[in-house]
Amino acid sequence: MTTIDKELMLREVMEREGISAFITPSTDPHCGEYVPERWKSRRWISGFTGSAGTAVVTKDSAALWTDSRYFIQASEQLDGSDFVLMKEKIEGTPSIAEWLGGVLKDGDTVAVDGWVNTVSEVETLQNDLKAYGLTLRTDIDPYEEIWEDRPSVPDSKAFIQTLEYSGESTKSKLGRIREKLGDKS
Repeated sequence: MTTIDKELMLREVMEREGISAFITPSTDPHCGEYVPERWKSRRWISGFTGSAGTAVVTKDSAALWTDSRYFIQASEQLDGSDFVLMKEKIEGTPSIAEWLGGVLKDGDTVAVDGWVNTVSEVETLQNDLKAYGLTLRTDIDPYEEIWEDRPSVPDSKAFIQTLEYSGESTKSKLGRIREKLGDKS
């Protein structure tokens, strides 16, 4: 399946749900540094395999924001797709909200999966989009429907890191937390 095929599937869900744009970050519900395969949706939709980036798909366009570590890689991996590379922190590159404000119309709805975005990210994006008359929806994960062989949620057991890696015992860390909580009462 090509990137363009995947975009078409996403756009079908967007149309049905009344969404004009969907934003896909490189995060998981825990905002972890190492994202499990299940939440590599940005990679799946765009074909870009770098660890940092945000894909945005509208009804008729697509763009991917990433930083300078990945400009060459992203350019190569996005070649042949509908995705336009947006070089973060380079003069003239719009923010996601600015770009959406230029390609969408007042009253349109933008969506994100609320499970993979922090509250502060959502609030900031909501405020930024509001300046362009756009609203934000956070209650949809279209990849659940369109990514046919999507990896399952990891089910490995949690474990305690050894002192060699944690630098401090669990008992000590919990003691510090309890002490701080006691200071707040």
